[in-house]
Amino acid sequence: MKEINDVEIIESIKKGNINDFNLLIDAYKNKAYSMLKRMLKNESDAEEILQDCFLKAYYSLDKFQYKSKFSTYFYRIVYNSAITKLSGKKRLIEQAMDSVDDHYDLIDESYSFENNKELSEKLNEIIEKLPPKYSAVLNLFYLEQLSIKEICEIMATTESNIKVLLYRSRNALKEIIIKNNLQEELI
Repeated sequence: MKEINDVEIIESIKKGNINDFNLLIDAYKNKAYSMLKRMLKNESDAEEILQDCFLKAYYSLDKFQYKSKFSTYFYRIVYNSAITKLSGKKRLIEQAMDSVDDHYDLIDESYSFENNKELSEKLNEIIEKLPPKYSAVLNLFYLEQLSIKEICEIMATTESNIKVLLYRSRNALKEIIIKNNLQEELI
């Protein structure tokens, strides 16, 4: 049986087969939810934003121009929605507090944590402790296995910025591992 791709699904939806959108939901809901949960650090916010992201994607399908993969397009919606939610939370916290002052060679694009489920689960727990941008870039690069170029499109920045962010994220992850003496568990 032939597996249909995202482009075929989108074309079918545009022709009026709106129930086919469920295929896109099924394909991306788990990974997008995982990314949102890591960034927002709140399950109910992640669920709410995920629903909004699918609605945004559905209502903007006519604007999708196939210049990138649908996954890149959708993860950009997810990332931007999470950043918007986080900036809104930050403003609320700042208002409540009433406060005024309140190396690129290390990247190995071929490594994947998907091959070791136990290691992947432990790393997921640690990644959730990182700041939202760090967890997002690690999630997109290692767990979603997107290229640096695709991550640039999602996060709307340059390749060098993504490489720096990835480097800093890995260092922050390393610090958490060393600080909590988790080296032995992750070997």
